[in-house]
Amino acid sequence: MKKILIISPHYPPSNLAAVHRSRLFAQHLPTFGWEPVILTVDEEYYEEALDWNLHKLLPRDQRVEKVKAFRITKPRLIGDIGLRAFIQLRRKALHLVQNEQIDFVYIPIPSFYISLIGPYLNRKTGVQYGIDYIDPWVHQFPGSDKTFSRHWWSTRLAKWLEPKAVKHAVLITGVAEGYYTAVLERNPQLRESCVVGAMPYGGEASDHEGLKALLLQPYLFQKNRKFQLVYAGAMLPKAYAPLEAIFQSIASNNEQFREVEFHFIGTGKTTHDESGHNIKPLAEKYGLWQTVVFEYPKRIPYLDVLIHLDATDAVFILGSTEPHYTPSKTYQGVLSKKPILAILHQQSTAVDIVRSANAGKVLAFNGEQGVAEINNQFNQLFKDFLAFSRSYLPEQVNTTVFNQYSAKEVTRKLAALLEEAVK
Repeated sequence: MKKILIISPHYPPSNLAAVHRSRLFAQHLPTFGWEPVILTVDEEYYEEALDWNLHKLLPRDQRVEKVKAFRITKPRLIGDIGLRAFIQLRRKALHLVQNEQIDFVYIPIPSFYISLIGPYLNRKTGVQYGIDYIDPWVHQFPGSDKTFSRHWWSTRLAKWLEPKAVKHAVLITGVAEGYYTAVLERNPQLRESCVVGAMPYGGEASDHEGLKALLLQPYLFQKNRKFQLVYAGAMLPKAYAPLEAIFQSIASNNEQFREVEFHFIGTGKTTHDESGHNIKPLAEKYGLWQTVVFEYPKRIPYLDVLIHLDATDAVFILGSTEPHYTPSKTYQGVLSKKPILAILHQQSTAVDIVRSANAGKVLAFNGEQGVAEINNQFNQLFKDFLAFSRSYLPEQVNTTVFNQYSAKEVTRKLAALLEEAVK
């Protein structure tokens, strides 16, 4: 087997969403001729709550190397684990590459700063490396245009550092093509020197199948006579406008939603703040809080999320006004065997996936200019969705459409890209 070093500062028992990218790649890469070595930070230095049930899902023979990190200071000056452990990760990575036959180094980002380890290793040893964009690095956030603000500095720093990180990369991948298209535009030389490819988050059926053995129970809400939908995961900055249009539509027809509950899980300002509500202010603005809309801001463990999906009536997916955003939750919803209600940018690949698989109902809108149409169409969409859900059977879903999005098939594509890159 060829050997691949995956540098992932967060790894199970971390409960952050991004760990599943590395976890599932590492789980399936041996099938395709690549032996993974995971380089991560010891969980002692994580800020988030640990999920030891998630850790149980790791293959028993998987090799995981851990390093220490600088601890969080008071006041909290640097929280990014990639910065706090940058020196230690770089030192250990160099040791592994110099002393073992490492054929490739793969760096999923964020943490964005660890991507700079790639060119360092390449310069020192000649080893080839690739970068996987789980999120865009150079990105305009609300506040990025405010001079000397935190986001202003972050954007300027990203524009300066990214060219240095990708300069000698031979592989650029991303959750969706749009995540790295701008990288190629800013660094046109990569089009000639780099292999590129998009791979969504893969769904892992065995994660769902193992839930019963863990004897987990939902605890954020209990099943009642109302029709319950769950949205699980962080809110993107450009998802709030579509959400407000939905809330406006619900408020205009309260009678239709009298027996409906939307539960938002893990949508808070930070991963561990139980009072860091992002959805609550909007819900209060339209008189929906604690009647139709409920929020649990703190991120909960991945398997706990699956248990709550199992307990609900339907899965709610909310996209962004950005066309490249493709929710990884789509396949997760199918694996939970629940109907999907999705509000997505019309260019999102998830639109055709849900529709062609007969997995749910989708309202596709045209970016920022199409947000107003959400307000006009949502009530009718929801009425159609209720009718769809009453006769929904998991067996009716065309799973062949989703096979390409299984973790194994996504990893198959990564393995093919790796082979092309090392050649």
